Amino acid sequence: MKDIQTIMVVDDDPNIANLVKLYLEKEGFDVNIQSSGDSALAAFTANPPALVLLDLMLPGMDGWQVCRAIRQQSSIPIIMLSAKDETFDKVLGLELGADDYVTKPFEGKELVARIKAVLRRTSAQDQTGLLSFPGLTVSIDKYEVRFQGNVIEMPPKELEVLYFLASHPNRVFTREQLLEQVWGFEFFGDSRTVDVHIKRLREKLTNTESLGWQIRTVWSVGYKFEVKQG
Repeated sequence: MKDIQTIMVVDDDPNIANLVKLYLEKEGFDVNIQSSGDSALAAFTANPPALVLLDLMLPGMDGWQVCRAIRQQSSIPIIMLSAKDETFDKVLGLELGADDYVTKPFEGKELVARIKAVLRRTSAQDQTGLLSFPGLTVSIDKYEVRFQGNVIEMPPKELEVLYFLASHPNRVFTREQLLEQVWGFEFFGDSRTVDVHIKRLREKLTNTESLGWQIRTVWSVGYKFEVKQG
C-alpha cells in the first residue's frame, strides 16, 4: 500500500487554503493547513510534510522568512505562492531555496501538476546516490558535499546545481536548461539566479583545476562541469 503524502498549505486566506485542500485531497494527498508563518514553522518541526505550499504574504513571519528558516533545517521541497508576478520576487524565492513559484490566481489542476512534478523530481534525486571526483564527493542522498576531506556547507539548490552538472561531465547547459532541470520549471526573464549559485560554488570549491575538474563558463552559452580526459 502506497504511503499517503502530506502537503502543508500555508496561506492566511481560508478560501484559497480550503480550495487547494479540496484539489489535493481529490488527488489522494493529506493536507495540513497553517494560516501564519509562526504556526507553519512549529507544525513543520513537529511533523515535516512531503512538500510545503507557501504563500508569501503572511501575518507575523512572511513567506521569505519561513522559507529561509525551513531551508536551515531541511531540503523538503517548497513551492511559493504569490500575487506578485515579478522577476525579482521569483529570483529571490529561488535563491532562498524554493523549488517552484506559482502566481495567483492559478488553475487548481496546474497547481496539482506542479506539486506532483516537484515530488517526482525530488524523489528521483533521493535514489541517485553519490558522485565522486578527485577531492570531491557529492551525496544527493545525504545532501552533503565533501571537498578536500572537509564537509562544505551548501544550501540545497547550490548542491543540486553542482550535482546536476557533475552528473553530466563535459556537457554544456544553458542557464535556462539549468533552471528547468534543477528548479523544475521553465523560467522566463532574469536567469541571474544561476550565475549567483555558480559564483557561490566557485567560492567554496577553489583551485579545482589542479584536481582535474572545474566548473567552467562557456561564454555566450552557459556552464559545464569539465573533467580532464586521460
